[in-house]
Amino acid sequence: MKEISVSGQKRTETGKKASKLIRKEGLIPCNLYGEKRGDNNLPEAMAFVAPFTELRKAVYTPHVYVVNLNIDGKEHKAIIKELQFHPTSDALIHADFYEINENKAITVGIPVNLTGHAQGVRDGGKLQLQIRKINVTAPYKNIPEKLDIDVTSLELGKSIKVGSLSFDGLEIATPKEVIVCSVKATRASRSAAAAEDAQ
Repeated sequence: MKEISVSGQKRTETGKKASKLIRKEGLIPCNLYGEKRGDNNLPEAMAFVAPFTELRKAVYTPHVYVVNLNIDGKEHKAIIKELQFHPTSDALIHADFYEINENKAITVGIPVNLTGHAQGVRDGGKLQLQIRKINVTAPYKNIPEKLDIDVTSLELGKSIKVGSLSFDGLEIATPKEVIVCSVKATRASRSAAAAEDAQ
């Protein structure tokens, strides 16, 4: 997985008013969830702020990053857990991070990369990607930047489901029945098939 560095400072003031002032300064309110748990056994968050200029590289991208957070001089490795955007302007308004380590398995969505030239496309069909990411579980060091899926033998009218895939060292967390990609018949392929049947 790609890595990126982000600096931050702990924040003591929380709430809507404080968050609004923070954003005016070009900072984004964030939480870091880790091993620490509160009285009710729910994960306890560390509130901090980080510059939008540093966060944007990890947010507006198809890639999944390991984020090296430096909060007040202390290093934390994390992945983005959840992002909140403004409903009308689409601006980033909050980010949640989840602390990770080399031994602990994490579940993340990894981009799908289709390789090869599908047989069904050669026969006049159209290749359609149904999902952009597949959720996988593994220690972060084992997780690749993308999942390569070979579609060379995919025929017209056929599809590839998650259940037919396997990747070394990764456990697939997306349901098996989910369709990753398929080759749909087009008008040209239907006409060619009809012409063939008529012969």
